[in-house]
Amino acid sequence: MNDPRALAARALAEVALRGASLREVQARTAPALADPRDRALLAALLHEGARYWLRYDALLARLLERPLRTRLPALHALLILGLVQIERMRLPEYAAVAATVEAARVLGHGHQSGLINAVLRRFLRERAALTAALDADAVTRHALPRWLLDALAHDWPESAGSVLATINVEAPPTLRVNRRRADRDAIIAALAGAGHAAHAHPWLRDAVQLDASTDVTRLPGWAEGTIAVQDGAAQIAADLLDVTPGLRVLDACAAPGGKACHLLERADLDLLALDREPERLARVAANLERLGLTATLRAGDASQPGTWWDGRAFDRILLDAPCSATGVLRRQPDVRLHRRATDIPTLAQTQRALLDALWPLLAPGGRLLYATCSLLRAENGSVAAAFAAAHADAEGVPIVLPAGRADGPGWQILPGEDGLDGMYYAAFVKRAGNGRVR
Repeated sequence: MNDPRALAARALAEVALRGASLREVQARTAPALADPRDRALLAALLHEGARYWLRYDALLARLLERPLRTRLPALHALLILGLVQIERMRLPEYAAVAATVEAARVLGHGHQSGLINAVLRRFLRERAALTAALDADAVTRHALPRWLLDALAHDWPESAGSVLATINVEAPPTLRVNRRRADRDAIIAALAGAGHAAHAHPWLRDAVQLDASTDVTRLPGWAEGTIAVQDGAAQIAADLLDVTPGLRVLDACAAPGGKACHLLERADLDLLALDREPERLARVAANLERLGLTATLRAGDASQPGTWWDGRAFDRILLDAPCSATGVLRRQPDVRLHRRATDIPTLAQTQRALLDALWPLLAPGGRLLYATCSLLRAENGSVAAAFAAAHADAEGVPIVLPAGRADGPGWQILPGEDGLDGMYYAAFVKRAGNGRVR
């Protein structure tokens, strides 16, 4: 099958109805398409389909007498993609309808092509009234679950509007320049020479922001390991950890390895990259190899140091903790489909358990950095404050950045601020008491 719309429909049904990861499904599906333009269309359809699923799923409930979600999930997803092409991708209406009908035939549902055509053409006829009805409800207006809308309004009442305006707008990639191999100005010049407009981030030393989305693996410098993709908010970790040559460093939840690589680009370190899933460490290894960096990789559960720790204290610990990922909705739109309100207390417990387990591994005078890509205070300020209250030897490190605001003992960035994703950081130094690791 080489029809990108048909492939996207099958893949989107997996993501939205079976809980599959958009990133993994896309990686598995894209190789079926030889033409880079078709792969780009597939990626756009999947991301916009996941981003607006909650809106158009509700719309189909109005347009279909007999639901297709259970009986014909790929056809249901295809209809959503048809609506996405018309409303979000702004494709010519006749072309979007015809291509969606043809994709139904490719999927083996030619007998349903009349239904596909009728539903999309009815939407076009009744568009004004139907979209007005969708926009009247915050859930379908923003294509976000009710629990998340409520949480944003509760946690960030003054900023919720700007967050909602930002998270449904896809952001172009941000690059990180490998300072061991390249100069940022030279990278920007090389990108411009290849037709890619880009500019230096105003206050992140290694960040380059592209003006438009593109296949980053085709950019000049990618094959040579002079650049990597990493949102600017994630690049802040290297600044806050303040590494110098020779330090022993633990990246406790390392995969896919972006922050570990950035630290190694900054200084020669004795770095242990730990992840509980051995297969995910393969991605860390691939990133290290492409960038010309070296670290020790180990599979292990960060909450159970007794199973992997050799007893030597670390000078720096990075805990990029498992979280709701609500801060990266711009880039991972499927998060809104997979995350539930009931997940948050469990995540907060896991985050606190990881902090408590890793703190004894830090040397006196060492620094631990707690990070999440979450917008929710239950995972961020609340977790960090509870940890600080329970550990008398944990001294908070003041964080003040050009974007964001203080939250508990740390700092919260919301999506879109200075072009960044949502991110939370809290840093703690271990006070030197009796000179030994607790």
